[in-house]
Amino acid sequence: MTDCSALDRPLEDDRQTTIGLTATTILLIEIALAAGGFGIGTGEFVIMGLLPEVASTYGVSVPDAGHVISAYALGVVIGAPIIAALAAKLPRRTLLLALMGVFAAGNLASALATDFWSFTLLRFITGLPHGAYFGVAALVAASMAEPHRRVRAVGRVMLGLTIATLVGTPIATFLGQLMNWRAAFLLVAGIGALTVALIALYLPKDKVAEGASIRRELSAFGRLQVWLSFGVAAVGFGGMFAIFSYIAKTVTDTAGMPVSMVAVVLALFGIGMNVGNIVGSRMADYSLNGTIGGMLAFNIILMSIFSLTAHNPVMLCVCVFLTGCGFAACPAVQTRLMDVAADAQTLAAATNHSAFNIANALGAWLGGVVIAAGYGYGATGYVGSVLSALGLVIFLISVALDRKPSRG
Repeated sequence: MTDCSALDRPLEDDRQTTIGLTATTILLIEIALAAGGFGIGTGEFVIMGLLPEVASTYGVSVPDAGHVISAYALGVVIGAPIIAALAAKLPRRTLLLALMGVFAAGNLASALATDFWSFTLLRFITGLPHGAYFGVAALVAASMAEPHRRVRAVGRVMLGLTIATLVGTPIATFLGQLMNWRAAFLLVAGIGALTVALIALYLPKDKVAEGASIRRELSAFGRLQVWLSFGVAAVGFGGMFAIFSYIAKTVTDTAGMPVSMVAVVLALFGIGMNVGNIVGSRMADYSLNGTIGGMLAFNIILMSIFSLTAHNPVMLCVCVFLTGCGFAACPAVQTRLMDVAADAQTLAAATNHSAFNIANALGAWLGGVVIAAGYGYGATGYVGSVLSALGLVIFLISVALDRKPSRG
């Protein structure tokens, strides 16, 4: 059974620095942290809408230009655990400022890149702080909240990411198409710089947790529960990306809707993510495991229905919205990882975002395999259903181990 006293120590250390903060100050800190998430989300997704412009500028094909998306994702996967471990002895405020500073500088340099290979390298570098930022921001938010409200606090920070899919990415994409794609990255760099200023202004200085070290952070990888929780994120949520990666072609080729409806369907997905984040955070504060398991089971059914009804425009819209709502389990998974990692929470919380990027790659790949095999774009829902089922199995194994008494 998990040692609850061990789980509480890191957050208790942080609470010593947040005692006396007013509700207004805590809100301003959460807004500052969410602003960083908004910038990261906008920067991550805006490139998808500007690939033709980037390809034209550098004289490469659109598929080749797509490598910059993979480069960013690779940066996220690699950067999260390495940064979290190496920065174990840094105060969290200092680390957040450094991470967002690198993100802002990376986007500024991306906007000024003179050739395709330097642009690709800069996208990789810009992705490095992504996971570590979200992980540390989640820990800071949870440390300022009462125990029964901490998932909601994590959800409010992640709200920056979900709002980015609905507001930030469309605005940045429009700006990039209207002026130049470089303008979109300049905007994201500005959001990053604003976040640095807000964190420096509102987040109080903190002390490094007693006993913090690289070795202690790396101990997270020696915990089976941490690996199982990674598996839930990397496998169980791959279905969302299997559907989302090919949704434009599903809208036009399977449902027979006009191209103009693609933006509407994408907006429905973004609305669903925001609804899921808000509602799921509240649900998880009442039942963390119930929210994760319940949403995985819900996705098994929903994604099967998606495949069965993808030819129907109305049902497609409903299913896409509800698929976005599946984000409801993400703050809960983030919080569970913080719990099972005990005193190695920073690395575990940061690497959670590596797991979600693996889910992105896995879902998109398997969805492409099914489409290439001739089953059609609507079949991506069946891929999602299978991945959700595997994620649920991994989660149930993890919960079963929770209930086993510890030896000694």
